[in-house]
Amino acid sequence: MKNPYIKYFGLSLLVLGLDQLTKMLVHFNMEYGIQGQIILMGNWLKLHYTLNPGMAFGLELGGDNGKLLLTTFRIIAMGGIGYYLVYLIKNKMPAGYITCIALILGGAVGNLFDSVFYGVMLGNSPEGSPTPWLHGQVVDMIYFDIWEGFMPDWIPFFGGQYYAFWPIFNVADATIFCSITTLLIFNHKWTLPESQPGDKAKAVSAESTES
Repeated sequence: MKNPYIKYFGLSLLVLGLDQLTKMLVHFNMEYGIQGQIILMGNWLKLHYTLNPGMAFGLELGGDNGKLLLTTFRIIAMGGIGYYLVYLIKNKMPAGYITCIALILGGAVGNLFDSVFYGVMLGNSPEGSPTPWLHGQVVDMIYFDIWEGFMPDWIPFFGGQYYAFWPIFNVADATIFCSITTLLIFNHKWTLPESQPGDKAKAVSAESTES
């Protein structure tokens, strides 16, 4: 593709579209909670329709305006990532690096869309929200049921208590996580080394020799 902007922003739109498609399929075809849970692989991989009112892992900002502040921050962050993506494309950074940023942008916009519109579109804003706009909850459905149960009594501080280790996420979350992991692994290959003090002098000397 000749136009790299269309290529990479098109990739972001593809992630956004896939994320929203899976969320709509879950919302309109699955029963909420454990009643509608679908087993995919044994007891450890399931489809489980749930809602996340806050950030990753269900973390929330307190107060009446906590969700509004979180959504506003996400909007600003999306603008920053979009600007950074334009900068990377313009400066012809490595394709792998740009691809990861484009995927992150698509995933982030996917969850932002939920927060901005789902309170109105799906009516899933938490009870007591001042307005359904900007207070929508993110739809999650991919459920890794790693382990749940009571910790043995002999374990200090945590013994005798019930714990559940089970991440539930969506396509947008998975895309962001995989892209960030890839960046961490291959960043040393994609980061251009800084010029050494003698590089410029060597380049001038080489040009003089060729002349």
